[in-house]
Amino acid sequence: MRIDILTVLPELLTSPLGESIVKRAQNAGHAEIHIHNLRDYTDDRRRTTDDYPFGGEAGMVMKIEPVYRVIEKLKSERHYDEIIYTSPDGITYNQHEANRLSTLENIIILCGHYKGIDYRIREHLITREISIGDYVLTGGELAAAVIVDSVVRIIPGAIGDEESALTDCFQDNLLAPPVYTRPAEFNGWRVPDVLLSGNFAEIEKWKESQAYERTKALRPDLLEE
Repeated sequence: MRIDILTVLPELLTSPLGESIVKRAQNAGHAEIHIHNLRDYTDDRRRTTDDYPFGGEAGMVMKIEPVYRVIEKLKSERHYDEIIYTSPDGITYNQHEANRLSTLENIIILCGHYKGIDYRIREHLITREISIGDYVLTGGELAAAVIVDSVVRIIPGAIGDEESALTDCFQDNLLAPPVYTRPAEFNGWRVPDVLLSGNFAEIEKWKESQAYERTKALRPDLLEE
């Protein structure tokens, strides 16, 4: 899978996308991530990527030319399944969307900034708008990092134990059951006996019950979905 990220602050993406599972997935050839600095696609010496909005609103707007140029360049080199814009207006991101994106071959993620981008980009080039929550960030880089991390980790081969990804929270609209490790008793707190029983059928029943009860208590909205 190839992911191209368009940003005015590439340094913000270097660390989160260069460590852990995402790094190993790239090294193994399961994922290819390219970060493009929009300032490289400007035509003035100051490498300007923003301008004042028409109509007199406060704040600045990302200019149309740099974004258009880099997207058109990338599209001339390969087909893209999705061109995503990180925006508070977009669909709320969830595990189902991460699963869907992980099946695609090539995607572009445009990181929003300032008061947003010239709306003509959204009208004519963007195919998907995604929000990671109802709050405002300084820019879309952190949102892009969240999307990339959640997508890359479920690409086949990215995680050594692929079954682990399939049992993550939200995969089946349930929260994960509690997990424990050694020692079996600490400070008088014991691991549930069923997990020490060796009865795997009963253990699975316990996990399913716990997942359901925790979801009902903490995230009942997931059960409604």
